Amino acid sequence: MTGFVAEHAAEVDAAAGRIRPYVRRTPTLTTDLDARLRLKAECFQVTGSFKPRGAFNAVLSLMQRGRPEGVVAVSSGNHAQAVALAARTVGIHALILIPEDANPAKVAATRALGAEVIQKGITFANREQRLREVMSERELALVHPFDDWDVIHGQGSAVIELLADAPDLEVVATPVGGGGLLSGTAIAAARHNPSIKVIGVEPAQADDAYRSWKEGSIQTLSAAPTTLADGVRTTAIGKRNFEVMFTNRLVSEIVTVTEEEIASAVRTAWTRLRLALEPTGVLPLAAFIAGKLPAGKTGLVLSGGNANLETVAKLLATQ
Repeated sequence: MTGFVAEHAAEVDAAAGRIRPYVRRTPTLTTDLDARLRLKAECFQVTGSFKPRGAFNAVLSLMQRGRPEGVVAVSSGNHAQAVALAARTVGIHALILIPEDANPAKVAATRALGAEVIQKGITFANREQRLREVMSERELALVHPFDDWDVIHGQGSAVIELLADAPDLEVVATPVGGGGLLSGTAIAAARHNPSIKVIGVEPAQADDAYRSWKEGSIQTLSAAPTTLADGVRTTAIGKRNFEVMFTNRLVSEIVTVTEEEIASAVRTAWTRLRLALEPTGVLPLAAFIAGKLPAGKTGLVLSGGNANLETVAKLLATQ
């Protein structure tokens, strides 16, 4: 084990202990799709996605360092809900910037958790600039959705649980947008068994992580991608995430899936697995079904279930 892995694995362990009272230990499921497959069902997590793991670790760590006036985040929905819940739990204000075209159900859920939401004029293209403006106006601590060590360490707790349930996994695959979940996964897997192949899966129409892996430097998409998997509509992975995944070579490969493969995996999840997953959550499943993952006993982190029901209904109707 390298010093980098040992240092960050200790932080993942600390995060898992810190957040334990506030998150669920989600189940690891078997499936008749394939006897080698294990499914980490984060759709059963608090707020319906893995995001509270990182958000709670970040907010609780901020509180330990000195109570902030409040927190601010940008998100298309799942991170927004997680930060809102974590802030409400510790009794501080949360301000969330959400693009105007985000999933309305995710926006409503964020407001229901007590957060102040700004949507007017917010787009994927300008949200980082608007964030800087808001932070200059108000004394709020940033909880970044992926490029934050506390968030990365919190996300790694999901795979600590997965590997406790299935210690002999040879492959672990997760969705990748900005890289928070994949980075945390890679750290936890490397500490458990350095020979585990850690795979990131993203839409072919949002392939910034794939390009970054191939080029050896962070590649940025020219515009916010259009994809069913709205939770990974980032234009670039984070610097800390690149350091974990590629500088330290803890991620074996990035694979991409088509929109039809994503749609097919949504149908499989809902009709065969009986799991109400959102398109982002099925990305590893899509790669598995399409034969794009390495052979071996495989764990899939199914990241969330906050689906746009209108979208899912259309996908199911076309089966």
